[in-house]
Amino acid sequence: MIPRYGRPPVRGTTYRLRPGAYAVLVRGREVLLTATDEIQLPGGGIDPGESPLRALHREVFEETGWSLSGPKRLGAFRRFVWMPDYGFHAEKLCHVYVARPGRCLGPPTEPDHVPLWVPLRDAVGALDNPGDRSFLARHLGKAGLAG
Repeated sequence: MIPRYGRPPVRGTTYRLRPGAYAVLVRGREVLLTATDEIQLPGGGIDPGESPLRALHREVFEETGWSLSGPKRLGAFRRFVWMPDYGFHAEKLCHVYVARPGRCLGPPTEPDHVPLWVPLRDAVGALDNPGDRSFLARHLGKAGLAG
């Protein structure tokens, strides 16, 4: 079963499935996050006909300007949210990967996104999404990078 984070679905509300791919990118004692109106793991929606890995590369570049290499899937979680930019309620199915940051290829191409290199000790607490926090904390613990 795929865990759910955040609010439960609201009875009587129709949710569209919105799969996405997100990255945990650790460099030394920092992790790359992205800031908009909230701080989150970089990543986003998988377009129709697009593979999760292709979406991961595209979304990380669009939101941070960085490339990545060697992605490995950590797992997935669900959240039920209102997506104001799209005008619908979504069941977000978030596929989370760990990868190595590659190079900064330029500024983010996605409007209003700011890449943030956050110290590992502060990164979990900086994330606004409980699913992102859980996956980052679990990865850092398994990699011996927590605390």
